[in-house]
Amino acid sequence: MSVLFQYLEMEDAIFYPNIPGREGLIHIRLQQRNGRKTLTTVQGLSTDFDLKKIVKACKKEFACNGTVVEHPEYGEVIQLQGDQRNNIKDFLKKVNLAKDEQLKVHGF
Repeated sequence: MSVLFQYLEMEDAIFYPNIPGREGLIHIRLQQRNGRKTLTTVQGLSTDFDLKKIVKACKKEFACNGTVVEHPEYGEVIQLQGDQRNNIKDFLKKVNLAKDEQLKVHGF
């Protein structure tokens, strides 16, 4: 078992791919901060998953900082430093948290 699965404890997502809440779109966006600094946000992940564990694994995998913030309209949103759009898309597919058709990458 890989280190990512140890952090995410996502055996259920692999062996039971029809978990409720995995049908909606997951939006991955890039937000400009100041100067050259950017934030990558991930919105739409199911609340069945522990987002803090996902962020912990992403931080280790991508060598960036990240957090989970509460948005009044969108619920819990993952924020990662830098342009991590392709990395997070590949990561979510690799650990079987989302299918390719569920992921919507915005920007450039």
